[in-house]
Amino acid sequence: MNAFLALVAILGVSASGPLMAGASAPALAIGFWRNALGTLAIVPFTGASARAELTAMDRRGWQTTAFAGVMLAIHFGTWITALKMTSVAAATAMVSMQVVFVVVIDRLRGVRAPGAVLGGMGLAIIGVLIITGVDFQLSARAVTGDLLALAGGLTAALYLMAGSRVRERLSTTSYTVTCYGICAVVLGLACVVAQVELVSFSGRTWAAIIGVTITAQLLGHSVLNHLLAVMSPGVISLLLLLEVPGAALLAGIFLGQTPPLGVYAGLALILSGLVVVVLRRPQPDVVLAE
Repeated sequence: MNAFLALVAILGVSASGPLMAGASAPALAIGFWRNALGTLAIVPFTGASARAELTAMDRRGWQTTAFAGVMLAIHFGTWITALKMTSVAAATAMVSMQVVFVVVIDRLRGVRAPGAVLGGMGLAIIGVLIITGVDFQLSARAVTGDLLALAGGLTAALYLMAGSRVRERLSTTSYTVTCYGICAVVLGLACVVAQVELVSFSGRTWAAIIGVTITAQLLGHSVLNHLLAVMSPGVISLLLLLEVPGAALLAGIFLGQTPPLGVYAGLALILSGLVVVVLRRPQPDVVLAE
């Protein structure tokens, strides 16, 4: 049963990129509705204990939670935009570099990484350079998408690190509904300021937005959070890496995307390097982004 649930979760998160890339709606609007609908789906499961936890949280806790919510909003804004500018395979591979950014941020805070982790990071960075080089030959738009996806990886890393602090005092439900809610508010304000359309979409686009909320939020990350009770954080982190080839495969099937072979070569290097990083660095508690 756990293996089946893991398969469902990986298929769920893998569908995220292709669904958002194929939705005919602005990136900020997709990010807003994904988090707003996700928040609404979780609210019924919050009870008195969640309200008590949030009421007892001090000012520093709220500041950290707000920071995490803002970083999550920037993550969605940059990554979803990247999905519309470059291939799903390239964007998903780039955003998965959040694992490397976590190690870099830890190093800036004085935490040293084992040599094998540094080697894995180097391998992943070579993969990034290969994909960027291939996209540079295609168009400046594709390279911009790559850079935005990397920015999405950085902000996801900041979200994860801030969330790990707050999760010491909040339950999963309390933290998730609060952070997703803040994220939705930030993205909603960004839509208003940028005068982004939020409602007038086709039925197909609404189906994609609702679909990504169900697959990624409910069937993907919620199931993985459940599996944390029976699987180690290291195994969950490795399962999350399967989103990269999974998204590339689904984009090829449903969107007809066939990036140059160089992109797949870079993707393979990134995955190989990240596997080394995940396996060889000390395993922290996993807080699942998205």
